[in-house]
Amino acid sequence: MDILEEIVARKRLEVAARKELLPPRQLYARVEERLLASNRRPHLSMRRSLAESDSGIIAEFKRKSPSKGWIHADARPEDVVPLYATGGASALSILTDEPYFGGLPSFITDVRPLVPDTPVLRKDFIIDEYQLFEACDIGADAVLLIAADLKPALFRSLLATAHELGLEVLLEIHDPHELDYVVPEVDMLGVNNRHLGTFHTDVQQSYDIARLLPSDFVLVSESGISAPQTVRELRAAGFRGFLIGETFMREADPGAALRRFIQQLSSPES
Repeated sequence: MDILEEIVARKRLEVAARKELLPPRQLYARVEERLLASNRRPHLSMRRSLAESDSGIIAEFKRKSPSKGWIHADARPEDVVPLYATGGASALSILTDEPYFGGLPSFITDVRPLVPDTPVLRKDFIIDEYQLFEACDIGADAVLLIAADLKPALFRSLLATAHELGLEVLLEIHDPHELDYVVPEVDMLGVNNRHLGTFHTDVQQSYDIARLLPSDFVLVSESGISAPQTVRELRAAGFRGFLIGETFMREADPGAALRRFIQQLSSPES
């Protein structure tokens, strides 16, 4: 069993336990009531934000990783995420997996009122429609669906349900064999430069797969991006989104690290 299989197996148990605490019928009714409310918060478009952004930076709140352990154990989302938003992030990614990434679904609930104008991606290992209703309930605007986690039929079902709930979908692929998952209904298409089984990281993965993708997708490069020059080169290759977490979270002040990165991005010399 590689690490991805281990994570997904544990995620099934985790989702089952959460269903015991809050049965699907209750959660679904709550979400439906919220969606029908006249004063509900409109979902923000992450796709549009990336397409129209000069930087395309998706700043990620990530306290821990399975391969590297704790990155910034004492970081609080309510301290970091608003600084990401004011620092120029085009979108925000928040890890909600606890065992492997030190996250919680409540992190999005905590920061949502503090970042009213910036799209928020719930980043997790989504394998059940229950998690999509959770994402809507906690205030996410978009969700990550990972091709390597999902059978094609389940992927298509989750994609349709996400859209019914008003959520955008970032589909993540890592291998050309996963190109069958790329359908027009996908809102954004991500290439993970980190293999989820071995955690080997190589940004060349983005360039290699981009050549095989339709040009009309909003492309996102994920993982292993630590230099503004890499972002410039990826943008020239057709990417519009750049998901960066560890580069910022390893700093004492992740928000300041993001601001410096964006300043360097606009400077040709850096």
